[in-house]
Amino acid sequence: MDALSAAAALITLAALFSWINHKYIRQPQSIALLLFSLALSLALVALGTFGFDSRHLGRQAIESIELDRVLLDSMLSFLLFAGALQVDLGELARRKWAIGFLASLGVLVSAVLAGSALWVIFGMLGHPVPFIWCLLFGALISPTDPISVLAILKKANTEKSLAGKMAGEALLNDGVGVMLFVLFLGIAVRGETVTLAHVGALFVREVLGGALLGLVLGYLCYRMLASVDDYKLEILLTLALVMGGYALALALHVSGPISMVVAGVLVGNHGRRFAMTPTSRERLDIFWELLDEILNAVLFVMIGLELLRLQFNVTYVWAAAFAIPAVLAARFLSVGLAAFVPGLRKDFPPYVVGILTWGGLRGGISVALALSLPSGPHRPAIITVTYVVVLFSILVQGLTLSRLLRRRRAQA
Repeated sequence: MDALSAAAALITLAALFSWINHKYIRQPQSIALLLFSLALSLALVALGTFGFDSRHLGRQAIESIELDRVLLDSMLSFLLFAGALQVDLGELARRKWAIGFLASLGVLVSAVLAGSALWVIFGMLGHPVPFIWCLLFGALISPTDPISVLAILKKANTEKSLAGKMAGEALLNDGVGVMLFVLFLGIAVRGETVTLAHVGALFVREVLGGALLGLVLGYLCYRMLASVDDYKLEILLTLALVMGGYALALALHVSGPISMVVAGVLVGNHGRRFAMTPTSRERLDIFWELLDEILNAVLFVMIGLELLRLQFNVTYVWAAAFAIPAVLAARFLSVGLAAFVPGLRKDFPPYVVGILTWGGLRGGISVALALSLPSGPHRPAIITVTYVVVLFSILVQGLTLSRLLRRRRAQA
């Protein structure tokens, strides 16, 4: 199946599943779409046992799309920019130290703890996996997924300080997670030696370089928006910023996600406030909200259909079952560490640590990074564990997080 036919099938499925959910089920759209696509995947597998070639056709369709490349090289830029447009820069600035801790040191601590736990789990199950490959799992599973988190925050009436921390962390920690992933992948595959200078150079290039590029591109777009009063042209300028800016970030080997977040926050605050008329602001918001909803729908259908590509093994499934509480524990310890940092204690009372732990949703980015791993004997194990942890995160944590946030709001 060619890429165009596969894309048409995905859009059709996303539209059909969304209609069924809106009409009869009325669950959060992203979670309902994931459930429907999982059910479809299981149905195709079941049909395959009766001699139908359904699973092979499904795998052909999903392989022609290549979730890892589509998400990391294109969809992610649109989704991050759309989310960043709605972020309050003032709230972000007020919570900068808390968000900075969660998005940097918090990710590092969580990655090491989750990776170490998985190494112990595989050893206990008699299926040893090298420690560096387990650290790769820790790096890809530790960043919270901005797509899932922002979708839930949009629906829940969360207190501003908590919502600011959750949204800010989710938008910014991808760059640090990808940096750790690249670092550990170099050790695992090419045997690169890690030095403090190497880590520092990677951080400066990926994170600081990405932020600087986003600042420059966002400011240029802001100045161009201020010079015109035509909503069609203004939407086109933001599209060019996202597509051209992300391509430039990839070419310069800086963090594309961080570039898009910084550019989106700048345009969403200064651009919308000082460079656009109310009509332009309204139409720009409608355009990006619509694009965000469409891409989200397609993404969660793709995640569900990825089930068709997994190589299930009983040991891997047991490892994944043990990895779920291990990842949650690593998240709890990494967030709770902030309560012991002078100056951050007031931002992390016990209830905030609990909500941030349960609200640390994983999603498509973790699956895409796992699928981007090179072929090798340990790749199927890491992919299976990642997929199961992500499914638990979206279906269990995602379905209960809104209720938890509403309960906290009622108590406040």
